[in-house]
Amino acid sequence: MRPGVVALASASLLVLGAAPGEGPRPLPARMADTGGGSQLITAVAPRAGSTSGTVTWWNRAGGRWVKAGSASARFGAKGLVRGTKRRQGTNTTPTGLYGLPYAFGIEKAPRGTTYRYRRVHQGSWWCQDNGSRAYNRWSEPRARDCRAAESEHLISYGAPYAHALVIGFNYDRPVKGRGAGIFLHVKGRGATAGCVSVSRDAMRRILKWAEPKRRPHIAIGTAGGTTAITRY
Repeated sequence: MRPGVVALASASLLVLGAAPGEGPRPLPARMADTGGGSQLITAVAPRAGSTSGTVTWWNRAGGRWVKAGSASARFGAKGLVRGTKRRQGTNTTPTGLYGLPYAFGIEKAPRGTTYRYRRVHQGSWWCQDNGSRAYNRWSEPRARDCRAAESEHLISYGAPYAHALVIGFNYDRPVKGRGAGIFLHVKGRGATAGCVSVSRDAMRRILKWAEPKRRPHIAIGTAGGTTAITRY
């Protein structure tokens, strides 16, 4: 190989962020932010209009991100949209980096789960009423100012809510009209109304993997474009 070609190849490796003899860096290492913890879930769709993609969960150890598992995933029926631009009722999954406040489920937590886990009961609701003070919150019993028609009666969802993790989208300081009830949950028959879903087995594995002290987050995005996951 000519000297000039060698120099060009070396420069290309620097641009890609890989050392000679190494493959591409793992996805979390290429992201702008991972939440500051040592666990991360990435949910990636090929493009903004996609309804399918991949969820991967990662551990950080020894200064490196290592894949702990992955599974196929479903997204909103209308694809993905930037979280700051999302509107309620659009069947879109919000992209961005979010905390995972707690887990819940109709079924009991998988053995080995250390994450805070709330069991779903007959009186468990998730309020999505823009006029309620309980907006985007678990409500048990349902808050008086939260209309049933504008809420999710969690137990009625059956298998998809066997196990779930609350995604902290629009959660800490809820903006009315932006959306409520965004979860990582068990797959149903098709695309979601805005959540991210994986198989029941994958959901159980994620719950047993997640450790609160390691501050796991979830990053949702696309492989490229304005909603690229590497922006988060």
